[in-house]
Amino acid sequence: MAKRVAVIGAGASGLTALKCCLDEGLQPTCFERSEDIGGLWRFQECDTDWKASIYKSVTINTSKEMMGYSDFPIPEDYPNYMHNSKVMDYFRMYIKHFDLLQYIRFKTSVLSIRKCSDFSTTGQWDVVTETDGKQNSAIFDAILVCTGHHIDPYLPLECFPGVEKFKGKIMHSREYKYPEEFRDKRMVVVGLGNSGVDISLDLSHTTKQVFLSTRTGAWVVNRVSDNGFPLDVVHFTRFKNMLRHIIPLYLMNRWGENKLNARFNHENYGLKPKFSKYPIVGDDLPNAIVSGRVLMKPNVKEFTDTAVIFVDGSREENIDVVLFATGYNFSFPFLEENVLRVSNNRVPLYKFVFPPHLEKPTLAIIGLLQPLGAIMPIAELQARWATRVFKGKKNNWHDKVINRGVYPSESLFQYIDHVDELASLLSVKPNLLFLFLTDPKLALEVLFGPCTPAQFRLTGPGKWDGARKSILTQRQRILKATKTRVVQREQSSAKNLPQSIDCGSFIFLK
Repeated sequence: MAKRVAVIGAGASGLTALKCCLDEGLQPTCFERSEDIGGLWRFQECDTDWKASIYKSVTINTSKEMMGYSDFPIPEDYPNYMHNSKVMDYFRMYIKHFDLLQYIRFKTSVLSIRKCSDFSTTGQWDVVTETDGKQNSAIFDAILVCTGHHIDPYLPLECFPGVEKFKGKIMHSREYKYPEEFRDKRMVVVGLGNSGVDISLDLSHTTKQVFLSTRTGAWVVNRVSDNGFPLDVVHFTRFKNMLRHIIPLYLMNRWGENKLNARFNHENYGLKPKFSKYPIVGDDLPNAIVSGRVLMKPNVKEFTDTAVIFVDGSREENIDVVLFATGYNFSFPFLEENVLRVSNNRVPLYKFVFPPHLEKPTLAIIGLLQPLGAIMPIAELQARWATRVFKGKKNNWHDKVINRGVYPSESLFQYIDHVDELASLLSVKPNLLFLFLTDPKLALEVLFGPCTPAQFRLTGPGKWDGARKSILTQRQRILKATKTRVVQREQSSAKNLPQSIDCGSFIFLK
């Protein structure tokens, strides 16, 4: 009899987890507390108390070839960087193609997940859910938690004296939907992450003035990179990742900083970070700064009834709105602390997936990380590995790590290193030497081309017959979306995807 698996959440991670269960012959049931799929990527006009939310204009900052599921490429006519509505369209195509909808129970909240009394021998869980006010209890052999890390908005108001006196509006970025409601307002946006930058730019064409406050500064990159190709397509290659492990870190940082400063001097724009750190995507930020639509400010020191005072002593009067783009805390309210304890947004997980202290590896956390790259291919690899473990395969690691308290060192890390680590656990990492001996054309693309998800369908469990073709035609798909007007020329740029040894890649920054 097939093992029963509960999948919590029908977002980007939950959908691929559901499909991975079916691939392994497991019997999944997905519990989704809203009325639709998509999770974070489903735009809603009204904010909900229990979920993260996006604004109308959100466009993804990882390109379609790098973010798609490994055996279901995104349509070639879709833009390389998709609006959130296109992401949702892709999710709907995915669940239709693999017939996943029948396994999802909508408007169903998970109230608790507890070990069964015989957990040490069976590894089973008692899952209590609620639908339309009616509670139900069921036993499952394994659990895949796919709720992500955008759970509880982090709003550090206690850090700012005088905030209780401020007469303007204070809000978190999750409440933001459209710029029109802030027309002619003077606004302070706190936080220089991707959301803070994106919202500031969205507002800057409508508000009277936007002030963007940051504690540390940041390096800013553009979605469009060398020769007009997507940033991650150009820089997330196996060859450049090999160089990153060979060249000294200080040289890589120096080259990377020089490359980013060649576009605009970050110090002159008030953006240079105090120390080397991962970059943010801000295509239009230098244009907004140079045109005065966005003014950079240091960290907020305190509030008055109508003003915001910054740590450098400067102050801005008549502020109407302060928007905190300060991120989220994650939590698992349906799990007991002795199963999974979260402390300061850190949680003990083996390879970011399995709680190491459980007697049986039947609980996996999928997508709880922030890679320097796309999350969906990583979540898919995590789910593929977890479902293999649930089947009794690929779990020889468990006895080695149980009760050893394996903690992730950080939640933001190098993309290719991590996907290769997961792929090795699954035995699906491409063997470059073997490929060069048997299929040199494919080997060259795997080494010098973008490290796309289809590389992990070339061999091993879950092998996909269309993987080779998908990899060899990825350049044409990248250009299909932009060449809507074909310009006659002697040589097609489709053959000119950058393969240079560019040590200035932003992925070298740490």
